[in-house]
Amino acid sequence: MKLLLVDDESDFRDTLLKRMQRRNVDVHGVESGDKALSWLDANPADVVILDVRMAGMDGIETLREIKKRHPLVEVIMLTGHASMEAAIEGMQMGAFDYLMKPMDMDELLYKAEDAFKKKTIHEGKIDRMSADLGTGG
Repeated sequence: MKLLLVDDESDFRDTLLKRMQRRNVDVHGVESGDKALSWLDANPADVVILDVRMAGMDGIETLREIKKRHPLVEVIMLTGHASMEAAIEGMQMGAFDYLMKPMDMDELLYKAEDAFKKKTIHEGKIDRMSADLGTGG
């Protein structure tokens, strides 16, 4: 499972990256929506952990663009109490789930695993459909 962590709060992002790497998670971190999109265009990722509130391109705009460019990538939104509406909007736009900050590391990794399983199932269905079409079904 390859994760991308997107959060403009550098201390939070760096701490989370270190904690995940200690658990042998393949994770990369960026500080903005724009950088997340550039990174995803160049690198495969399974799950994006995305902060709702960021300077510049916010989490909702970033989610919209991720789903447009990389529809199979699952996104978990991170939100504070003040931005619950944004988390709900994100779910309506196709986010896999959301977590309130500060969140439990085990819960975050559990949700990431679930999101990865969902992506894997979708990819399998697409592969089977493509194979059926290729063989005349």
